[in-house]
Amino acid sequence: MLHKDFSLEIKETGKDGTVEGYASVFGGAPDLGGDIIAPGAFSDTLVEHRRKGTKPLMLWGHDSSQPPIGNWEDLAEDGKGLWLKGQIDIEDPMGLRVHRALFRKSMKGLSIGYRTKQADMDPKNPGIRTLKAVDLFEVSFVNFPMQPRAGVDSVKSAVQDILGVGQLPSLPQFEDLLREAGFSKSQATAIAGKGLAPLLRSESGGDPALEFLKSLKG
Repeated sequence: MLHKDFSLEIKETGKDGTVEGYASVFGGAPDLGGDIIAPGAFSDTLVEHRRKGTKPLMLWGHDSSQPPIGNWEDLAEDGKGLWLKGQIDIEDPMGLRVHRALFRKSMKGLSIGYRTKQADMDPKNPGIRTLKAVDLFEVSFVNFPMQPRAGVDSVKSAVQDILGVGQLPSLPQFEDLLREAGFSKSQATAIAGKGLAPLLRSESGGDPALEFLKSLKG
């Protein structure tokens, strides 16, 4: 399953957990992956969901190992993109955190989980393609949209922001950063356990922040 990220465009966030906005927009300049989404790209998958009585899942950070944090209740294509409306479960701890972030307008992105069914390459611009049909599996809230080529570099940048105040992050903080970057829960736990935990346990006289950054580069 592939992921594609967009700046979050929320039209409305209700105190009861309702949310409305766009998960994707059509046309425009290619994203960093070289893709443009064409109008109609979601039409077949939305028809298939209606036929089966299903909806794309509402997740946090593409974490399919955890239950959805709510439900996307209505999705449709219009002239702008993929419009959706849903209900966040504010009784779920993660759902409540996401809802609060949306209400504060501090949430930065949405990301779709999909499979490409049809795409046309641009004969005049190698590396640019137009997605004409996709299977949509889920739409996730993400803390900041991550382009496919960003990956670990963005995690390092976020960690360096934390280290700028002269403190190492806690294990949970670092695991959250890794999860937001797209790593699975098990991967985030393993990376944090092997990279950060020894430094937190260390009683050496070296600079822990410097050693931590060295371990990331390694």
